[in-house]
Amino acid sequence: MTSVAATAGARAPVRLGLRENLAQFTLLVIVNAFVGAMVGTERSILPAIAEQEFHLVARAAVLSFIVVFGLTKAFSNYAAGQFADQIGRKRMLVIGWLVAVPVPFILMWAPQWNWILAANALLGISQGLTWSTTVIMKIDLVGSRRRGLAMGLNEFAGYVAVAGAALLTGWIAARQGLRPEPFYPGIVFVALGLGLSVFVIRETSAHVRLESIQRGPSSAVLGAREVFWRTTLTDRNLSSISQAGLVNNLNDGMAWGLFPLVFAAANLSLERIGMLAAIYPATWGVFQLGTGALSDRVGRKWLIVAGMWLQAAAIIVVILSARFAWYALGLTLLGIGTAMVYPTLLAAIGDVALPAWRASSVGVYRLWRDLGYAIGALLAGITADVAGLAGAMWFVAAITFTSGLVAAVRMNETHQAT
Repeated sequence: MTSVAATAGARAPVRLGLRENLAQFTLLVIVNAFVGAMVGTERSILPAIAEQEFHLVARAAVLSFIVVFGLTKAFSNYAAGQFADQIGRKRMLVIGWLVAVPVPFILMWAPQWNWILAANALLGISQGLTWSTTVIMKIDLVGSRRRGLAMGLNEFAGYVAVAGAALLTGWIAARQGLRPEPFYPGIVFVALGLGLSVFVIRETSAHVRLESIQRGPSSAVLGAREVFWRTTLTDRNLSSISQAGLVNNLNDGMAWGLFPLVFAAANLSLERIGMLAAIYPATWGVFQLGTGALSDRVGRKWLIVAGMWLQAAAIIVVILSARFAWYALGLTLLGIGTAMVYPTLLAAIGDVALPAWRASSVGVYRLWRDLGYAIGALLAGITADVAGLAGAMWFVAAITFTSGLVAAVRMNETHQAT
């Protein structure tokens, strides 16, 4: 890949490319694994805590923690995109980890449900700042040629860690109870993620400057308002990507909140519920290793469309299931469908947005994508209270299929295979 002399005072030339930046890229992958593990600690057990310890009955109330998480994560994603160019990527990453420090302690000892909501507000802010920043930094490092692979590796690390932490906390809860022991690993995750971010991660802004030079005068800076509206509505590719990301996380918010309740209603044990909670993000994480790289070869559009439709079909499999094995099949298919979409959407943003305003566009996309958590939890909770768990899941499946149809009609291919 191309290299140039670094700016004055730097000790090594700045290069673009995965191989050229392998050490820092690998460290960012590890950091993102700890980011994912933080949210995984509550993935399998928080609905049970809501029902068993705080005696919440209404589904909308049980899912309120996901609404809080989704809203705060969405807006902190936007902030990460806006401020990464102004104060630096590394500084945003460190701030995100500092916000996460109190989270496991609050989850362990919260005396009221409002404390759980406060912990999820902090977790959402932390996730938005840390995960968005690792995405932006990896895009900075690799350049355009292997962007899909880079995003696949990033999301692989994050969601395999979500799965591992969900499995671990479910296993601990089955043996030690719902609190405080399942949240002990969260203390370790925060300490390691913060330590790596402070002491070993390096700033990547110089890589952005290099890519801007290579792409020439077309890489002009846009105002925040113009980037917002381009990514949200006026650019047919960026807006198609944003709506698909929102709906993807809408059905993930439903899965996070309702699936554990469905499995509990089927008389599955906490340990088995933890296993099922891990299957979906584990499949999602592992398959992203292939789908991200595949999008560099075959393009982005049809992987996104097919992935959304597979997710809709997978939700229907879960609805029609009544046994552990069939639930596991549905969650595996849901994970594969999500893996087809998740890194591909991020890579497509990188294809379309120019280097000078790419971080802001990623922030806007992730704003809409993670608002999907809140919208999905609200829709699923309200619909479940009115029409039952199955009715809510059918509704989300229909929305997911429609989102794929929108991308099929409106979106152009953003990447030419090399």
